[in-house]
Amino acid sequence: MAYYVYLLASKKYGTLYLGVTNSIIRRAYEHKGKVVAGFTKRYSVDRLVWYEIYDDPITAITREKELKKWRREWKIRLIEEKNPEWIDLYPQITA
Repeated sequence: MAYYVYLLASKKYGTLYLGVTNSIIRRAYEHKGKVVAGFTKRYSVDRLVWYEIYDDPITAITREKELKKWRREWKIRLIEEKNPEWIDLYPQITA
């Protein structure tokens, strides 16, 4: 089973959200549909702009905790290394 660490954004350089999941498609769908009350629903953070894949949950959770300590500028740099236009990756992963 795969585990994902992901970043969502409200828009380019907008509000960021970092999470971990074992189903990136389901979780991104939940964020987009504002299914779960909370931070992403309140601030309309639903654009999947970056993710990494891991083979085990411990490694994924460890990476998420590491990234949560990062400065915002570092997270932006991480996004822009792979996705400089901040394109929503959700259509790509569901195709």
